[in-house]
Amino acid sequence: MDDIEPPFEKTYPTLFHNSTAKANDERLVAVDEECQLPLIDLARLNFWSFDKWIEEMAEAASQWGFFQVMNHGIPQKFLESMRKEQMKIFHQPFRKKSEQNFMNLSADSYRWGNPKATSLKQFLWSEALHIRVTDISRLGDESNNPRSTIGLFSTKAANLAERLAEYLARNLKIKSSYFRENCLPGSSYLRMNRYPPCPPSFEVLGLIPHTDSDFLTILYQDHVGGLQLKKDGRWLSVKPNPDVLIVNVGDLFQALSNGVYKSVEHRVVSHPKVERYSAAYFYCPSYEAVIESTENIIEPAIYRKFSFREYKQQIQEDVRATGNKVGLSRFLL
Repeated sequence: MDDIEPPFEKTYPTLFHNSTAKANDERLVAVDEECQLPLIDLARLNFWSFDKWIEEMAEAASQWGFFQVMNHGIPQKFLESMRKEQMKIFHQPFRKKSEQNFMNLSADSYRWGNPKATSLKQFLWSEALHIRVTDISRLGDESNNPRSTIGLFSTKAANLAERLAEYLARNLKIKSSYFRENCLPGSSYLRMNRYPPCPPSFEVLGLIPHTDSDFLTILYQDHVGGLQLKKDGRWLSVKPNPDVLIVNVGDLFQALSNGVYKSVEHRVVSHPKVERYSAAYFYCPSYEAVIESTENIIEPAIYRKFSFREYKQQIQEDVRATGNKVGLSRFLL
């Protein structure tokens, strides 16, 4: 039977078996404690308590950069079906997943590891399928035709992201049509993730510390856990709850809010014995969209005006030059 696992050690033997390289890496998976993210019940957003819950959501976006939502409109049975579809996709032989047109998608849609890593702290013990929303209709039938399940998740996550973005924008005095005008249906994308069991002796992360280059991310994760966020200089492990969706603020919302909402660094630690699945919807604008800080919140503006295209190009240049994303600090005034 063909192996489903990406050949991490075989492909990158120097990283995993070079004692000098290991010694130069800081301890990667140290974490201080487990946290419970602020919880927003969308069913309670009614006429009488609307302002109260919007204020709590904005506070969570400001202090944590993360929050959870329940009664979000995506049935639990459907989310469980999503996980099953992911298992079908990722449990196919690695040789098939690494084919150029796997799932009838573009050549760079299936990704694993990090070919540019020069140390373990840059390596990813994970595999992922990156799918632009406009490409969902192209998905092949290798896993019993997942188009309908993935397409429905994308549609519902898009509606939820737009709704939450408009709620959060109320405090910023941004016109209500901003997100509908700039975040067009085809500008966002999905990333379906699988984190294989990882031997603890490697001390390698499933996903390295990063911030998201979007407005909001809608994340569904299973019961395994592994998501960690950085708060007040400490890494905190997010208590897993597959009955809720996790929402986190991206770089663009931090810039748009002039630093009021925080795009927080986060990472994933792979489990030593069991695999973990998650699915993320990244709520992005079109490349031509302009992000301009709202000066009426904090004077003066922290970030200069930039387009999403300019932001993505700067990230690519920094990664090529340094191996890492620099992000919003490039756009400080």
